[in-house]
Amino acid sequence: MIRIYADSTNDLTPELWERYNIRVIPLYVNMGDKTYIDWQNISPDELYAWSDEHNTTPVTAAFSLGDAESALREAIDKGEDVIFFGISSGLSASCNTFRIAAENLDYSDHVAVIDSRNLCTGIGLLILKAAEKIEAGETDLRRLEDYVNHFIPYVRTTSVIETLTYIHRGGRCSAATALIGSYLKIKPKILVKDGGLGVAKKYRGKQPDVIRKYYEDIEPLLKQADPDHVFISHTGRLPQEIIDEIADRVRALGHFKNVHVTRAGSVVTIHCGPGTLGVFYVASDPNAGW
Repeated sequence: MIRIYADSTNDLTPELWERYNIRVIPLYVNMGDKTYIDWQNISPDELYAWSDEHNTTPVTAAFSLGDAESALREAIDKGEDVIFFGISSGLSASCNTFRIAAENLDYSDHVAVIDSRNLCTGIGLLILKAAEKIEAGETDLRRLEDYVNHFIPYVRTTSVIETLTYIHRGGRCSAATALIGSYLKIKPKILVKDGGLGVAKKYRGKQPDVIRKYYEDIEPLLKQADPDHVFISHTGRLPQEIIDEIADRVRALGHFKNVHVTRAGSVVTIHCGPGTLGVFYVASDPNAGW
């Protein structure tokens, strides 16, 4: 039997974790002298309140080697093979930590570590590919590993950010850039490519209008995407009407079997800030959608 493990940045819903028996290992969020566990005892809205009060950004941390070994022992006790999905190794140590845990427990032959080179529900799309393959009867770990790795260059993760404040607080842009961006109402389209973050386009205007422009830009790509799953993921503090509108427009395409609307967990929330919305899908071509 193959069991799926993942760090908590995959941002799938608890219902999907339960549906596919996914073992989630949470990352940590440090706020001042207190440490919280992603998805367990801290909410994104609490992060916003603390960040605004202290004019700084909480710090995230990967799970510990001890956490990884403890989780992996559960699989060892049951004789399960494990395929682990982690946030891009360019952004976190999760994948390397889990790999070391497997080595320490002499279980590497039964573990496949997938460096998603992605984040949020971009990781979730890969997890669902694996979950459905397992459900269809796949029992060979290395064959499953190759199958999932094939899809990594096809996953498209983009989003539009409402405010540069949180990116600035996290040290990812200068104070001057954040100030100018705020003054000009610049809303960047963030793209995950080759395991890192970049700016693909800059919009201007109120966030609901920007989100509509962003969706219009990607709609032709969605019509050609893998039809199994698409995610509309957001970080809160958006009018529910615009979230529903984008979800309805995606559904109206009549292309996707499953349209998921999710709210991102603490780790993505910390770095993107409120008002962010993205559409995540698997492209039909590894060179399309950049």
